Amino acid sequence: MKKSIKQFFKKLGPGLITGASDDDPSGIATYSQAGAKLGLATLWTAWITFPLMFSIQEMSARIAIVTSKGLISNIKEHYHSSIVYFTLCCCIPAIILNIAADLAAMGAATHLIIPSVSSIFFSFFYSCIILLMLVFCNYKSISKILKYFCLVLFLYFIVPFLVKQNWQEVVSYTFVPTVQLNKDYISLLVAILGTTISPYLFFWQATMESEEKYQVKSKKLILKQMYLDVGLGMFISNLVMYFIILTTGTILFKNGITHIDTVEQAAKALEPLAGKLCYLLFSIGIVGTGLLAIPVFSSCISYLITSSFNYKEGLNKKFHQAKLFYFIISISILVGLLIDLLKISPIRVLIFTATFYGISAPPIIFIIMLICNNKNIMGKYINGRWANLFGSITFILMLLASMLLLYFQF
Repeated sequence: MKKSIKQFFKKLGPGLITGASDDDPSGIATYSQAGAKLGLATLWTAWITFPLMFSIQEMSARIAIVTSKGLISNIKEHYHSSIVYFTLCCCIPAIILNIAADLAAMGAATHLIIPSVSSIFFSFFYSCIILLMLVFCNYKSISKILKYFCLVLFLYFIVPFLVKQNWQEVVSYTFVPTVQLNKDYISLLVAILGTTISPYLFFWQATMESEEKYQVKSKKLILKQMYLDVGLGMFISNLVMYFIILTTGTILFKNGITHIDTVEQAAKALEPLAGKLCYLLFSIGIVGTGLLAIPVFSSCISYLITSSFNYKEGLNKKFHQAKLFYFIISISILVGLLIDLLKISPIRVLIFTATFYGISAPPIIFIIMLICNNKNIMGKYINGRWANLFGSITFILMLLASMLLLYFQF
């Protein structure tokens, strides 16, 4: 039994890591804000976003497996260069802000546990650990490390059970969608969609699949393994989202704490209401998910730039083989750390990046669907009816949500 579980876990890779990295401190902040401000009103988004997330991540992975290239390389090869530049402009600023906010959140969460040490020191400390891991470990080792970091997500499955719940109300909000046509609700809805269906996830998924060394040679078997990997990764990601909204919606919202300015406030507010264990688990989860997500963010930026301009790339290469690749990783983390020194509210940056992802995702989803329906690129592995259906729903939903957000803003 133990051996079969170990073998099953060993087969998982890019999909699991991608799904887990989606629940970074940015995601935690967005879901916490939704729960604190709106209670359980957005619980239904957890199950409705799962098939949408899966459809786009599966397409991104399939493109990489069929072509043996990342997403940006396929865009550059088959479409106009302006699309490449548009993609870079959409993704890189938001990802750097995401790194900054995640480092700040990790530092603040650790400062709560060890208040005698400054939060900026912890942010610097985590930056060094991540850089050392990325530069001195090979891809196989990094993949293993990131997979084990995924286990920290299970902490969030425990937290809601540490307090009394009205399960009848929970079930009702879970399966009966509640929609409010006001600025706060629409803004948070777009932020939730943006942080669960983020453009960087598409590129990271495709890049990791193109670097993955599968033990089987048959594309059919590789795709079957990929479906399981992506499906499980997205399912766990959405389950974590569900439990964070449930935690903050039942603890913070019902006790009148509806406004959160910093990530540590979300954790600290839980202590007097739900106990020290609940607060500690929430804080440790923020650190663990940050250690998982920041390597994904910084590597994603580097892949985007190096692939766009034909430089050597890859976590499977040593430092001297791809110096620019690792230099860009280092710079992106350093810039993120410097942004933290400006003392911008992490929660505002996190919500902003999630919202920005929500607005920039539709055109990138459209491009992915174009590639997946192009027989010259995908051959017999083009989209089927269901892939096109869910892909189209995702595109339309993200587009409508973004348009509503702009309408309420102006």
